[in-house]
Amino acid sequence: MIDTAHSCATILHHGAVDGVTGSCHELQLDDGRSLLIDCGLFQGAEKSSDGAANAERLQIEFPVERIMALVVTHVHIDHVGRLPYLLAAGFKGPILCSEASAELLPLVLEDALKVGVTRDERLIAQVLNLLRARLIALPHGRWFTLAEGDPGLRIRLQPAGHILGSAYVECDLRQGGQTTRVLFSGDLGAPYTPLLPAPKSPYRADVVVLESTYGDRLHEDRRDRRQRLRAIIEHAFDNGGTLLIPAFSIGRTQELLYELEAIIHQYRQRRLTAGRTWDDVEIVLDSPLAADFTAGYARLRAHWDREAKRRLQSGRHPLDFEQVLTVADHATHLRTVEYLTRSARAAIVIAASGMCAGGRIVNYLKAMLGDPRHDVLFVGYQAAGTPGRAIQRYGPRGGYVDLDGQRYDIRAGIHTLGGYSAHADQKDLINFIKRMRVKPREVILVHGETGAKQSLQAALRGRFAGMEVRIG
Repeated sequence: MIDTAHSCATILHHGAVDGVTGSCHELQLDDGRSLLIDCGLFQGAEKSSDGAANAERLQIEFPVERIMALVVTHVHIDHVGRLPYLLAAGFKGPILCSEASAELLPLVLEDALKVGVTRDERLIAQVLNLLRARLIALPHGRWFTLAEGDPGLRIRLQPAGHILGSAYVECDLRQGGQTTRVLFSGDLGAPYTPLLPAPKSPYRADVVVLESTYGDRLHEDRRDRRQRLRAIIEHAFDNGGTLLIPAFSIGRTQELLYELEAIIHQYRQRRLTAGRTWDDVEIVLDSPLAADFTAGYARLRAHWDREAKRRLQSGRHPLDFEQVLTVADHATHLRTVEYLTRSARAAIVIAASGMCAGGRIVNYLKAMLGDPRHDVLFVGYQAAGTPGRAIQRYGPRGGYVDLDGQRYDIRAGIHTLGGYSAHADQKDLINFIKRMRVKPREVILVHGETGAKQSLQAALRGRFAGMEVRIG
C-alpha cells in the first residue's frame, strides 16, 4: 500500500502502482471514511506495493470497515476481479458503476468465480444476488452524493472510451470548508476506438490519478492499423495456416469483430488465398464469455458511437455477421483445435485469455506454436510474467514458452499490432490533461510499468510548467 497525502486529500494505492494490473485506489476523508475505486486481480508477476497480494494471493489486505462505497470504472478483470473477496472481507457498501457496466459486471464475475473459485452453482448464485442487490447504476454526467456535510463527498462518472461502460470518476471532496476535485482516470481509451465515443476531458480537476499503460509510445492511426491487420491476415492465409488472436473477452474481441466486418465488407470479392475470397473467410470465436459479451454489446447498442449506429441503419451487423462461427462447449473446442491443427485450414481464431495466462487460447498455442504455418497476433498489452509477454518477446527469436509447466518451442509467426490497444497512448494522455479548461495542480501516475510512467512524467512536466507530476 502506498499513501499519497495532499493538503486536502489522502489517496492510498493498493494496486496498479508498480504495474498495470490489480487496479485499486482509496480516497480517504478526514473522518476516516473512504471511497474505493476498483478492486482488480493481479496478473502475471505483478503484485500489490506491499507484496501482500498477487495473482495467487487474492485476499483483501486492507481494512474494509471504513469504505463507504466501491466505484467500478469498468468491468475488465484487472479492475473488478477481487470484488468477491472484498465482499467476503466484510464490505457492506454500495457498488457504483455506469449503466452499461451494471449489465456486464455480473457476467464477468460469474465467469471469474467459475474459473478461479468454485463450480458450486448455488454459491455463485448467492454471490451474484448479493452483487446485484448492491449495484447502483449511475447515468453519465449526474452527481451522486455519498457523504453530506463536512467532510462531504459526491461523485460523477464520465465516458472513458476504453470499453463499453467504462468511465472516469470525478470526486468532489469537501473538507474544512474547501472543495477539492480529485479525478481517477480508470483506463482511458484511444480516440476512434471501434464502437465507442472518444473520451472528453472534464472542465477542471485539482488532482488527477492518471493511468500510464502506454505513456511511453504512440499508436498507429486507425487506417494504418486496419491495413496492417488485413496484411497480417493475408500473410497468415498464404502460409496455409491458422491466425491465432489472443483477446480479452470484453472490449478487444468486439473491436476486432467490428474491424473484420469492415474489411470483409470492403474487400468481399478480392482473392484472399487460393480458391477463396474475403467473403469465404472463417472467423472462429472460441470463447463462451466473449460470445455472451458480444451479445451484451449488441443489446447495449444505444451506447455505441455514431459510426457504428450508421452501420446498423444500413443493414449491416458489425458484431454478428455470417463469417463468424461461435464455439460454445468444451468438446467442440477440442475438436476445433484438433481439426485446424491437422488440416492447416486457413482460419482466424479469436480466443481468451488476452495474455495467454489461461482459457481456450492455451490449447491452440500448445498445438500450433511449433508449426511455422501458423501465426499469432497480439493486439493488447502483455503484462510482465505472462505467457503472452514471453511469446511476444522470444517468439521472433525462435525461443520457447512455458505453458502449464511444459516447454513449447515457438516456430509460428509472431506479430504485434499496437494500434488496437484500448488504452490511450502518450499523446492521448497529454491531451486529456491539456483539454481541461482549468488544469490540475497535481497529476499522480499509476497503472504503468516504470519506463512508461517516467516517460509520461517527463512529457507532462515539459508540457505543463508548474504542474506537479509524480509517480504513484
